[in-house]
Amino acid sequence: MELLQRAKCFDGEIQVHEFTSTYLKGKAKFSVYLPPKALQKQKCSALFFLAGLTCTEETFAAKAHAQKIASTLGVILILPDTSPRGDDVEPGDAWDIGQGAGFYVNATEQPWSTHYHMESYVVDELYNKVIEHFPIDPQKIGITGHSMGGHGALTLAWKYPHKFKTVSAFAPICAPTQCPWGQKAFTAYLGDDQQQWLAHDAVELVKSKGALFKDVLIDQGAADEFYFQLHPDLLVQACQDVKQKITLREHEGYDHGYYFIQTFVADHLRFHVNSLEN
Repeated sequence: MELLQRAKCFDGEIQVHEFTSTYLKGKAKFSVYLPPKALQKQKCSALFFLAGLTCTEETFAAKAHAQKIASTLGVILILPDTSPRGDDVEPGDAWDIGQGAGFYVNATEQPWSTHYHMESYVVDELYNKVIEHFPIDPQKIGITGHSMGGHGALTLAWKYPHKFKTVSAFAPICAPTQCPWGQKAFTAYLGDDQQQWLAHDAVELVKSKGALFKDVLIDQGAADEFYFQLHPDLLVQACQDVKQKITLREHEGYDHGYYFIQTFVADHLRFHVNSLEN
């Protein structure tokens, strides 16, 4: 890995790294926040944050204001990009498909299938790299995300519970097979067979795999302009049906953006660390 950038932050360090990804077939960047405990080479719990549409590996680090609480709690933050990048990577012709919009799936359809393998990149390649390079306790790793990244956090948690021990999300796309964003992306990346889409839909995964976690924390803004895309009610119902505990908090006046995330990010970090450490 090549260290591209580093800066001291709340007595820890924010870093940006780059390496050549086998799954994405090109250069891939990610950010990491190392709390003071990690800089002292002590084993830490870690939290993956999957960002939403149009975001990069730097968006959460710059906008969420999570480093102070991460420093206090001693948790490492792993912040991947949202898609493959580069001149040879299909860019897409809209903001919600292509670069910046990988949807955390392994694409099977051309032209996307050459580079767009975000699921395997996150859960295999990046996951193993950060455990190798940073003082992470592999038994204490959680996952969270926002919007498209909330979809990614939920689906990857239910598909890989041996890797991610805790899960939460901010305004996640809970049922992508039932909303325009998901239907557009899945048609492009996975083809027209809608049965194949179900393996990438959090509601369907909960129905098929059952209860896997002590609790799931979802924060949702009641004034979210994209609420019609998200369907948190369907996720709650699916969890109730399989007796999976879920905490859905709806907040009056909050929208879909990073001021909303800033407001509740400390709660999410405490939620993960309390479960991972106890």
